[in-house]
Amino acid sequence: MNPTRFVPYITKQIVRHRVRSALTAAGIAVAMFLFTAVQAMNAGVTQATQASANDTTLVVYRKDRYCPATSALPQDYQRRIESIDGVTAAIPVKVVVSNCRTSLDVVTFRGVPKDAFLAERGDQLKLVSGSFDDWKRRTDAALVGESLASRRNLKPGMTFDAAGITAYIAGVIRSDDPQDLNTAYTALEFVQLAGRDQLGIVTQFNVKVADASMLESISAQIDETFVSAQDPTATFPEKAFVMRIADDIIELVGFARWLGLGCLAAVLALVANAIVLSVQSRIAEHAVLQTLGYSGPLVAMLIILEGVALALIGGLFGAAAAFLVARFGSFALSVEGITIPVVASWQLLVTGLLVCGTIGIIAGLVPAWQASRREIAACFRAA
Repeated sequence: MNPTRFVPYITKQIVRHRVRSALTAAGIAVAMFLFTAVQAMNAGVTQATQASANDTTLVVYRKDRYCPATSALPQDYQRRIESIDGVTAAIPVKVVVSNCRTSLDVVTFRGVPKDAFLAERGDQLKLVSGSFDDWKRRTDAALVGESLASRRNLKPGMTFDAAGITAYIAGVIRSDDPQDLNTAYTALEFVQLAGRDQLGIVTQFNVKVADASMLESISAQIDETFVSAQDPTATFPEKAFVMRIADDIIELVGFARWLGLGCLAAVLALVANAIVLSVQSRIAEHAVLQTLGYSGPLVAMLIILEGVALALIGGLFGAAAAFLVARFGSFALSVEGITIPVVASWQLLVTGLLVCGTIGIIAGLVPAWQASRREIAACFRAA
């Protein structure tokens, strides 16, 4: 039996009680907006902290330091780090942030040696607009991540101020690494001087190793090398470093998952309430359908399909709104120079609709079962 042939009947039932259906759909849309937004944040946490077999980057930080403003390492550590077997490159990075606390709008400047940075990371960066040559030529030039550029409405040729630094925008870049999308990359010396620090002092080293299996051993060797130095180090795989710094954000998103579950419960309650009211008001109609030859299971299926349709209508509006806001709002949670993006994908939208459809089925099961078991005479007496 093809359920699509009952679409006109189901549509008529939903439209018959316009106000009730509209209010129910609006409530579902709000709940699904919140649920989808929470899922987008959760996807961002997973993307930023879930290590893969291809990860070969270590972050060397000042031991017992957290905010970039408190981490200071001598730049000449680079030579000693690169001398360790298995290390292919060590890029010194000076980090300056506009706000070290958790915020939705943080500008992170990362000063890097330009030639070494492009040699190591150039193939991972896609230039959306602007010019790499322009960036290399000007001392004050910055490559701005696509999300930061969208959020601040920045374009090549413009200048912008943040964290006490005025930079010229040479290009806008796109990358699979979420840390690149909310960062402004500039010359190392430019950030060192703009941050009123001495030349030769950096925040961290990004270390590339030859093979992911060597991350743990090389991390231990680096920290052992500087254990007695005036500025000892703490070295972590990049994803572990992000997880350590962004611990508060991760806990917040974890708590928000409960909010998402509460939203699903609200959707279930709204759909179930609408279906129960609808069934109670159509007892005689169901008797007529059975008189015309509609079986009990078929009447039950029509009730369930009505619940699914109502859930999908509200869920589509709510999930689509959250998807568009996350997709084009360029939101990201940032703390201490580390970014956790709000990730919106088509899979997230499809998941939201599948969840709504499932809830619609569950919400309609009980009233559908009750309606299918009523005898025709009893239906007319109840009406």
